[in-house]
Amino acid sequence: MIVCVCRRISDHQIRQAAADGAQSLECLQFELGVATQCGRCADCASKVLCDARAAAPKSTHNAIAIVQPQMA
Repeated sequence: MIVCVCRRISDHQIRQAAADGAQSLECLQFELGVATQCGRCADCASKVLCDARAAAPKSTHNAIAIVQPQMA
């Protein structure tokens, strides 16, 4: 379904942006241009993003420790 008529952005594109790491409406605005013209799609876009993030499997990334060298 088309979420943003002005930019012709679909729910599929928003879900893909969520899978790629988008975490807020601001991310969608920057990446896709959602809600940057008339703004009427902001609530729907936020809901699609929220639903996509909730449905995504939780990441199990291994933490990387950053160690600073010891001064001798």
